[in-house]
Amino acid sequence: MKIRIKTSDILICSVILLLLLITVSGVLSFNTSHAFTVINSYGHEVKLFGYGIYAYDSYFRAPIFIGSDLMMLCVSVPLLTGALVFDIRNRSSLSRLILIGLLGSVLYYAASISFGITYNVLVLAYIALFSLSLIALIMAVRAFDLRSIKAQVSHLYPSRGISAFLIVSAIALFVAWLPDILPTLINQTTLPLIEVYTTEITYVLDMGLISPLMVITLILLKQKDALGIILLEGMLMLCTIIGLMLPVQTAYQIMAGIEIPVPVLIIKVGLFVVLAGFAIGLNIKLLQRLPKQSLEDATPLTIDA
Repeated sequence: MKIRIKTSDILICSVILLLLLITVSGVLSFNTSHAFTVINSYGHEVKLFGYGIYAYDSYFRAPIFIGSDLMMLCVSVPLLTGALVFDIRNRSSLSRLILIGLLGSVLYYAASISFGITYNVLVLAYIALFSLSLIALIMAVRAFDLRSIKAQVSHLYPSRGISAFLIVSAIALFVAWLPDILPTLINQTTLPLIEVYTTEITYVLDMGLISPLMVITLILLKQKDALGIILLEGMLMLCTIIGLMLPVQTAYQIMAGIEIPVPVLIIKVGLFVVLAGFAIGLNIKLLQRLPKQSLEDATPLTIDA
């Protein structure tokens, strides 16, 4: 079998190398003995981490970032590498959809660190990861044969399980974050844990992008639009990665001596872990039903006038 290396393959290889650089640097930054305090722009005393690439991030958030780095290093890097090899060998609907889902998760991570972490020496790596993962994702979607997939699998969705998952997940993102925001608007104060940051990028991504995309995915699936299958895979994969990531983030916070209230563990960790379990099961069913035909001769996606 002749193997053809495409531009998108080179882009994904670059994404993997950048992930290795960024995540290893993050994991090696866990050292809690260098913390110091500063006064932020709101006049509050803030404890900074003081070590590694997260030296000027808050002591509360640096362990969260390190937990994210460890999960991306141990889970996303091997999965993305395996998915790339699988796609190079098969060039099938299945291999391409797995790549799309994983690239979507990497893009979410890249956006989080690019816009949410205090400026450090890896800034160019963050920018490159965000740029390349976005371009690679667009190219992967562009090469997907939507019309062929629609004819073969669109009649299978949305099932009751898929519908319930998308609705509950979309609501859960607001349940998790809106209670943090509303009191600040009512009392005209800032977020209690705003610390050295100007905003909370997780609120923007989860409530402003991911939650609406889940609703849009459900609508597209009900309309038998094959684009809904691509978005569904992205939502399932992202929910899985986040559900696996949150316990690791919490473990790093506990190792750093940060106390996490039980209600927070239930709402902001437990809820997403449960959703991740459902996402894994639903994703397995989706991938099992996907046709395995080659995409090499597929007609690229076009937009009808």
